[in-house]
Amino acid sequence: MSDQPFGAAPPARPALRKSLGVLDGIAVAASSTAATTSIGIGLGVTAGVVGLHLPAIMLLAFLPVLGIAGAFSRLNRVEPNAGNGYVWVGRSLSPWLGFMVGWVNIVATLAFLAYTTAVTGSALIQLAGQAGLHRVAGLALDPGSTVQTTAVGIVVLVAVTLTAVTGIRTAARLQTGLLVFEYVVLLGFCGYGIVHGPHAFSLSWFDPFAIPSTSALAQGMLLSVFCYWGFEAAFSVNEEVRDPRDASRAGIITLVTMLALFLIGSVAFQRVLSEPELAGHGAQGLAFFGDRLASQPLAALPLVALMFSAVASLQAGVIPTARAMFAMSRDRTLGPVWSKVSSRYGTPAAGTLLIGALATVIAALALVIPRLADMIIATVSAVGIVVALSYALTALAAAVRFRSLLREDWRQGVRAVVLPALSAVALLGLGGYLGWSFYTSTDHLELRADNGWFLLLTPLVMITSGFVAAAWAKWVRRSPYFRTGDGTDADAPQLLPTAP
Repeated sequence: MSDQPFGAAPPARPALRKSLGVLDGIAVAASSTAATTSIGIGLGVTAGVVGLHLPAIMLLAFLPVLGIAGAFSRLNRVEPNAGNGYVWVGRSLSPWLGFMVGWVNIVATLAFLAYTTAVTGSALIQLAGQAGLHRVAGLALDPGSTVQTTAVGIVVLVAVTLTAVTGIRTAARLQTGLLVFEYVVLLGFCGYGIVHGPHAFSLSWFDPFAIPSTSALAQGMLLSVFCYWGFEAAFSVNEEVRDPRDASRAGIITLVTMLALFLIGSVAFQRVLSEPELAGHGAQGLAFFGDRLASQPLAALPLVALMFSAVASLQAGVIPTARAMFAMSRDRTLGPVWSKVSSRYGTPAAGTLLIGALATVIAALALVIPRLADMIIATVSAVGIVVALSYALTALAAAVRFRSLLREDWRQGVRAVVLPALSAVALLGLGGYLGWSFYTSTDHLELRADNGWFLLLTPLVMITSGFVAAAWAKWVRRSPYFRTGDGTDADAPQLLPTAP
């Protein structure tokens, strides 16, 4: 495999192969959002915070995220770039903030990959148990053990990383097949649960004012934002779609689809499961849901769908992260290895392999939290805060860039400026309030998922490390990005031929 060198003459500058359509973008974004995983695991975690008000919190969280999606879509139309928020925020607000957006998205995705690696392993071990395999070489299999689930999940992570290297078109086709199966199973079981669930439907489920407390509302909102996180993966592959507008369509379609699935899933879970059952089963929530609705082997189908969702989201996490680092490397804010493009596959192959390796290391480091349920809570809380920060800064970048529309066309100005700005303020306020509640919830630090200082320390480390990396890029790498905030023009490089 030969790679194009970093910093070569313009005709040979790093470029990605344009081979995707809008359906491929939807497949990548939907896999990254991982509705089945979010429903099977995220709903239980969120119910532990907001109780039986999952539909309400999902609807509330959708409103600021929709404003964020509008900002992404408008910015993408005027400047399609694999770096998206990193480029847009750097140009419109500050190179330091732009780098921060790129950095925290990378770190958050690596943490997400570690979490999803363990979830994948847990699903496989649960399936093995349902098939009658409970011990291997004398070791009792435990789907709640972080060690066992991570070890099994790493094998899957290696496989999907190698698939992502061969080309995003191949990955998108694989993800499309997995998504079709997931959604058929998910809608079938949820639909049956809504009709035949033993618990009465209640309109109070949709009442946000019935959520127990302000802190529960804030944490529930950020957990729900985490569930929607991933729709922007469509914008990370916008240099590989044939028409940049396809990336915008894919992102918006994915987001609206996720809202429908989350509402259906949350109502179905609350019709079938009691509040203690919903909040108490963690990574085994979807399997428990399936067991309540059907007998084996049909009851295993939701678990198979969860496994497929986790596998797809692993691959979907690797792909946009490699593209973001590709864009940053073109600007010399990261090292040259990330912008090497395989002449055979037209993908950032070396960077993709490194992403898989880094995710493996982080998954191993996460073993300091021995129980999978605790690791999920810690990861989701940390990632929720940094995702809210990234989304808010991107929305503010859109508001600043398009502010002249307020004078030229007030209707366009409301959509392009006011709504993104309000969404940004809402997410920053929620993240700040939740961080403060973590800080005041305890007076000492422990490596525990219920320790507020630990939950606050993790996103602070992500953000602080970004300033350190930015300083290195500015004063050691001497990246021109910090003089102008402008990212590499995505249309400038000579593109590789379209894949047959």
